[in-house]
Amino acid sequence: MVEEGEKEKAGRKNVYALGFVSFFTDVSSEMVFALLPLFLTGPLGASRTLLGLIEGVGEMLGYTVRMGSGVLSDRAQRRKPLVTLGYSLSAASKPFFGAAAGWADAFAVRSLDRIGKGVRTAPRDALISESAPEAKVGRAFGIHRSMDQAGAIVGPALAFALFPYIGFQGVFYASILPGALAIAVLVLFVKERLAPLPSSSKAQSVSANVRAVLSQKRFVALLAIMAVFGVGAFNFSFVLVRASDLGVPESAVALVYLAINAAHTAVGYPAGALADRAGKEKMLVLAYGMFAASAFLMLASANVTQAYMLAIVYGAYVGIAETVQRAVVPRYVVSSEHRGTAYGLYNLVAGFSFLAANVVFGFLLDSSGIAAAATYSIITSALAAAAMMAFIIIKK
Repeated sequence: MVEEGEKEKAGRKNVYALGFVSFFTDVSSEMVFALLPLFLTGPLGASRTLLGLIEGVGEMLGYTVRMGSGVLSDRAQRRKPLVTLGYSLSAASKPFFGAAAGWADAFAVRSLDRIGKGVRTAPRDALISESAPEAKVGRAFGIHRSMDQAGAIVGPALAFALFPYIGFQGVFYASILPGALAIAVLVLFVKERLAPLPSSSKAQSVSANVRAVLSQKRFVALLAIMAVFGVGAFNFSFVLVRASDLGVPESAVALVYLAINAAHTAVGYPAGALADRAGKEKMLVLAYGMFAASAFLMLASANVTQAYMLAIVYGAYVGIAETVQRAVVPRYVVSSEHRGTAYGLYNLVAGFSFLAANVVFGFLLDSSGIAAAATYSIITSALAAAAMMAFIIIKK
């Protein structure tokens, strides 16, 4: 019992250390991302379709890399080296937005940053899940997500404070400082997985790992439902652009992003804890409903006040979905030796869905207007919610 208690305590320290890494990384990232959509559609002259393509391709690349990094971390039986590489790549790339002379330059930097995120995410999520007992894994992801999003509040606040004095480029260059702090915390305080994998896992090939995960039919069904939802789930950039359309001045758009992240932070840990008690799948139904509400507000909002309401509802959706979707994976892929592969597959599905969502949403926005774009997202989220409810009812 004492040994189990010490193991759980050490795991909790690992979760908090990773939380601080994500805190400083998000300060760096959100300083940039609070301004990036307006930088692309303003000084760099990108259309909204192009904005969706840049966001979608960048994220898809990152999500695709997650598949490989998850499998590789399973094969190597080590998580930290890939986590360190990924965070380092992102921290080093973001300041180069300041040197972008056109949308193509920004696209290249955005892709490099997302690849860095892709390298780190699946091994990091596996490490978090291995740092907590299954009954408390939702709380572990909730703690990590809340600390991550605390940085996502500080970042836009810094961007809002600095932008009037140093402009787009100055904020982008300044983002390297918190990024460097994140790497220092990671190197000094994050520990490798708490228990070694079974030696038999060393003999398994990549394809064997993938086949083992895909043999879990309930997990495959879960991924399919997430894909249905994902192809309509536009990202925050369109919320910021919509806020600008509704009258939020350019200098204050970072505050809209802050509102998104504040709502995200407020619900992250409670959502994880509630998911552990009430059921993670039920919480995903709630998340899909919250997203449908935010899509409706994209259509129905007519003023600055409603733009902030949209941001809060959207942020609450992200806080629930991103916490619970990651926490539900260990329930359907119990074996730790396949955990990284499972997260890699989850991220691969999410990445291609994300690309489709943002390209389609941006195209509909440019070609047919907000009504068509919002309706598309409402329909896909309703279908996913219905499918998830059926998934809950139909047991093995």
